[in-house]
Amino acid sequence: MTEGALDGPDEPVEVGPGSGGVAAAGADVLCRYGAEWTATKLRWGLVVDELERDRLLDIGAGCGGTDVEFPAAP
Repeated sequence: MTEGALDGPDEPVEVGPGSGGVAAAGADVLCRYGAEWTATKLRWGLVVDELERDRLLDIGAGCGGTDVEFPAAP
């Protein structure tokens, strides 16, 4: 296992056009990424800082009617 293998997903502020990350796969993938990131935050009641919130809003603005669904935390 590599040192970086334990790292979590990139923060939303680190993805976007030209980043070579999630956004490089296209708008559908970016929308899913934003929805899943938001669902995780909602499910576990995690805080979102201002920069992260702004990036998630930017991602969501290009996603039309993407619903965010999440199971309740145990």
